[in-house]
Amino acid sequence: MEDEKAFISELLNPATQNAAFRQLMAQYGRPLYSHIRNIVIDHDDTDDVLQNTFIKVFKNLPDFKGESKLFSWMYRIATNEAITFINQRAKKSGITNEEVRQKAVQNLQADTYFEGDALQIQLQQAVATLPEKQQLVFKMKYFEDLKYEEISEIVGTSVGALKASYHHAVKKIEEYINAL
Repeated sequence: MEDEKAFISELLNPATQNAAFRQLMAQYGRPLYSHIRNIVIDHDDTDDVLQNTFIKVFKNLPDFKGESKLFSWMYRIATNEAITFINQRAKKSGITNEEVRQKAVQNLQADTYFEGDALQIQLQQAVATLPEKQQLVFKMKYFEDLKYEEISEIVGTSVGALKASYHHAVKKIEEYINAL
C-alpha cells in the first residue's frame, strides 16, 4: 500500500505527473479496456469510453481519498462511464439499454477485433438478456476473474449480494443456452 501512496504522490506532483500518468495508462489500459469492452461490447465505443475514463481519472485524482485501492477506484469510474455511455446511446436512439446491448452483440460477428466463435456469441447473447447488475457481476467474475471482494469495492455492493447475483445470472444463462 505504501508503493501505491508513493505512486499517487507522483501522479499529483506536477514535476512527475506526466511520466506517472503514462505509467498508469500502460499498467491499467489493457485491463480497463477489457472491462469496458465487456460492458459496451463494441471496440470503437470501448476506445471512446476508455479515453473518457482516463480523462476522469486524471481530473479527479486530487479528490482520490485512498479509501479503496487505486485499481478499484478506476474500475468504478470505468464502470460508471460505460453505463453512462449505454444510457446515452439508448436515450439518443429511443430504445432501451437492453436493446442497445442486444444490437452490440448482434454486431459482434462483423467486429474485426472480436476473436470469439459461435458459442461465445451465444454466451454474449445470453448475458445481454440479464438485468444490468447481474450482467456486471457475471462479466467481472466470469470474464475478468475478479474476486468478490474486488467487485464489491467496484460496484459498492456486499459480497453476499454479489454471490447471489452471480448465482442467478449463471442459472439464467444456463436456461437461455439450453433453450437454444
